Amino acid sequence: MRTLIVCEKPDAALRVARALDDENLPRKLESQGVPYFECHTKTGPLIVCSALGHLYSVDSKGRSSRSSYPIWDYHWAPKYLVDKASTRLARWVRVIGSLARNMDRYINACDYDIEGSVIGHTILQYACDGAAVKALRMKFSTMTERELRFAFQKLDLKAELPTVDAGKCRHELDWLYGINLSRLLTESALKQGRGYATLSTGRVQGPTLGFVVAREEEISCFVPVPFWTIEARIVHDGKTFALEYERDKVASRSEAQMVCNECRDVLLEVTGIESRDIQQQAPYPFDLSTLQSASYLQFGFSPARTLALAERLYLDALISYPRTSSQKLPLDIGYAEILRGIGSHPEYRSLVTKLMTRGDLRPNNGPKDDPAHPAIFPTGESAKKPLFGGEAKLYDLISRRFMATFADSSLKTSSRIIFNYNNYRFFLSGSRIVRLGWIEFYRPYMFDESRSLPDLKIGDRAKAQDVKSVEKFTQPPHRYNPSSLLKKMEETNIGTKATRAGIIDLLYTRGYVRDERMKASELANKVTGVLSAYCPLIIDPSFTANLENLMQAIQNGTSSRRLVLVEALEHLRSIMLSLAENEERIGSQLSEVIVAQRLADVTLDTPCPKCGLKLAVVRNRGTGKRFIGCNGKWQTGCSFTLPLPQFGHLTLLSRQCNTCGFQMIQARSKGRRPLVSCPSCYVARAGDTRSSPKRMEAPSRIASEAPPAT
Repeated sequence: MRTLIVCEKPDAALRVARALDDENLPRKLESQGVPYFECHTKTGPLIVCSALGHLYSVDSKGRSSRSSYPIWDYHWAPKYLVDKASTRLARWVRVIGSLARNMDRYINACDYDIEGSVIGHTILQYACDGAAVKALRMKFSTMTERELRFAFQKLDLKAELPTVDAGKCRHELDWLYGINLSRLLTESALKQGRGYATLSTGRVQGPTLGFVVAREEEISCFVPVPFWTIEARIVHDGKTFALEYERDKVASRSEAQMVCNECRDVLLEVTGIESRDIQQQAPYPFDLSTLQSASYLQFGFSPARTLALAERLYLDALISYPRTSSQKLPLDIGYAEILRGIGSHPEYRSLVTKLMTRGDLRPNNGPKDDPAHPAIFPTGESAKKPLFGGEAKLYDLISRRFMATFADSSLKTSSRIIFNYNNYRFFLSGSRIVRLGWIEFYRPYMFDESRSLPDLKIGDRAKAQDVKSVEKFTQPPHRYNPSSLLKKMEETNIGTKATRAGIIDLLYTRGYVRDERMKASELANKVTGVLSAYCPLIIDPSFTANLENLMQAIQNGTSSRRLVLVEALEHLRSIMLSLAENEERIGSQLSEVIVAQRLADVTLDTPCPKCGLKLAVVRNRGTGKRFIGCNGKWQTGCSFTLPLPQFGHLTLLSRQCNTCGFQMIQARSKGRRPLVSCPSCYVARAGDTRSSPKRMEAPSRIASEAPPAT
């Protein structure tokens, strides 16, 4: 029996081939530069090939210009015909098609989720002459040899057509909404004759941007209200302790001043000592969103970067499949075996020994579940080569979290000393950890907030010192950052765990947001305003969430792809009609903002230190390289220049360098950590004469910290 196994990526194909070959030595072959593997097994030869992600995508049916809209007729086509940047995929399609001839059995071994099901199904359906209808499914959550062999022995015979239909429906809706709305916005502005700018929106991007714009409006409309706090301290045994007044906020200056006058330099009497024990359970295992949040908090990694690093670790068989919403670790993954594997690393050995002596291993599973995959966990496999940079950090975080889930709860004692003078009360709060429990295993990712208290008893007195009132103001809500915005998307059920990080990155690429604390640009405000005025449904998160529920219904078998598409297209037709009727007005509004933002995007806030005129990002006409130049070149002959990084999308940040006060810049590109740098300080470090724009390919301080592209 000859069998063709289709994997999602070349690295996965190699892992599968090694696991299934009887001698772990599959024969690597190549056709037209496309690698594949031949394995020998007792049941017959296996051919293991791979895709490069999606080889097929949605495209308009028939010929249409890149700017025409609306488009209603579509079909699935080879990606190399849809996207000019994907021409090399033609070889993959041809080679897989040729390998599929004369096969007795076909197996989809792409990642076991909706996207993997769609990738494998479209390849088998279109490149392999309809083989999808008889294909079997390999289901696995790790790339370990043991699990891959088990998955091959337990092939799923049941057709996964509902899952494929749900995935294809999501792609079709995203394409229909995205291409029609984005083309209308882009072309309406282009027709005004003031230059080209790519504008985009969609059923997920629209409400996501709406969250950022709405938060920006909250901040701009926020009116600060003054209040006063009371600060005081005591000194005991030579140590100073800060006191808390019984009220966090005092409404008026006069009342705050009265408290200060009454309590200044008085003797405060200890009238009570309160203490309580706080027990904190071990943390839940990571699902993808909590891993992305923890990674952002600990390392500053964006959600997209965390996912890319996690996928690399998964393909290296070091962690389980990362695109999961589960917080549960099933018993059959083999807790003890994984821990023994982790314990082979010296930094984890003593921790693993403590867990293994406990006897019964039970993780503190969370409430969230995923029918396809368990929570993220380390496999216990050893890395073929040392881990560096982001991969090493993320692996350590996942490993320590895994160990912590098996540990005891921590115990902390929280205490408070109550001081009294007349009718005024002050508090002195402290805490100490009585039992480390899981915290011991999760260090250094758990902060120790212990604070000791003075040795005071009821009836003791201490003099209040430095009593003063401090005027403060209520603060507006915080801007979103990539992590909190991803959490908001998850809470409102828009997008999927596989697509949310990419949507957030797209907001930066389009120039809709900037800075880590995501500030909406004028273009974002205008695009959202236009959509809100003429088609509010497209920025309504409940509409998008309802579509997500409908696609889940397809996967569950309670609805059909056809019904969902018909309903969604009825909404889209009315949206397009409303926008088309106002196309000229929309284009006029958008083009004005585009011109203003284009100028703002290249003009620095920092004036030229040489002549005081404006600095701007310009390009060398000969080399095409960008650099910072002075607008005074043609007026005063000023020759001041500074270099810039030559890769990625460049953004002028709204913050200044702490060292020299120059405006900071950021360069973002796919697969690389965003580079944030001060051009002026870079030149100072490099000893540049500030005369050449060619020096800064990438600032050395940041570049040395950046991991390899993933």
